[in-house]
Amino acid sequence: MTFEQFKATLNHDQPPTGIPPVLTALWYAQKDNWNKAHDIAQDIPTREGSWVHAYLHRVEGDEGNAHYWYTQAGRQLPELTPEQEWEQLVTSLLVAG
Repeated sequence: MTFEQFKATLNHDQPPTGIPPVLTALWYAQKDNWNKAHDIAQDIPTREGSWVHAYLHRVEGDEGNAHYWYTQAGRQLPELTPEQEWEQLVTSLLVAG
């Protein structure tokens, strides 16, 4: 799936079937369902899950919590807008498969 194809699924009521939980969380985040996205992300014990978790807390405005999760992901707070980071996350995770 390409980024454009993933983004087009935002017109649907449900995320695409068969995508990894990290992408499902980002799908819900883009649909303004932060709670659902967070519920999914907090249960993903990988660096990618931590990165999504960090992003979600950044969007929420909880920079302290975001910083903790960026550290868990081996990353730093990016110098990107949240929208740019969402695109970077989705693109990276789609490539990782």
